[in-house]
Amino acid sequence: MRSRPPGALGCGILRGTSQDGGCPVSAPHRLRADAARNRANILRAARSLLAAHGEAVGIDEIAREAGVAVGTLYRHFPTKADLVRAIVADLVQRILMDLDEAVARIDAGCGAFAELTVLTERISEAAGVDRTIKAAVGNLGGIEAEPRLAEKSGAVLARIVAAGHAEGSLHPDVTAADLMLAMTNLPGDDLPPTARRRWVQLILRGLAADPAGVGPAVRRRALG
Repeated sequence: MRSRPPGALGCGILRGTSQDGGCPVSAPHRLRADAARNRANILRAARSLLAAHGEAVGIDEIAREAGVAVGTLYRHFPTKADLVRAIVADLVQRILMDLDEAVARIDAGCGAFAELTVLTERISEAAGVDRTIKAAVGNLGGIEAEPRLAEKSGAVLARIVAAGHAEGSLHPDVTAADLMLAMTNLPGDDLPPTARRRWVQLILRGLAADPAGVGPAVRRRALG
């Protein structure tokens, strides 16, 4: 059984929940929780609608999809550009968390190639949404690349390469630069999920010390 990385949650425990279930919740805490939930719903709705329909999507439509009042949306995001920047920042933060968790699991004894597989699939999904939204609303301006992502990615990919070489799962010639090139050219939402998974599988086969063993592993992950 794989070790759980430090700080990771156990089975059946939702992040951010209390275990005793008996502590009263104060009114300010409820208000903060409501605000956080509204913000998350707005980002989720805007990400979906902007990716599907582009910048023509109106604020009213985003608020309706999120289940909040228009005034609530404007309190969180005064302009559409602010909303788009928040969507991109949220995607970047998710990838940064994925990178941190991959390193923690490798340090806890998980296989480097298994973590590379998970990371590649997750980044493919996130990068596709990121590119779609930036292309759809590019003329809003003010959306810049997140430098932390490039720095963190380089360090994590170097760690994965070192661990992959040590365990013999990565081809000896593979470098961190090779992984970075693969990650920055991953397909996104312009491909259907089955085609995207196949593309990821082909990339992973090219990186593996034993390409024949990649297909079943990726298919098992795709099935959950």
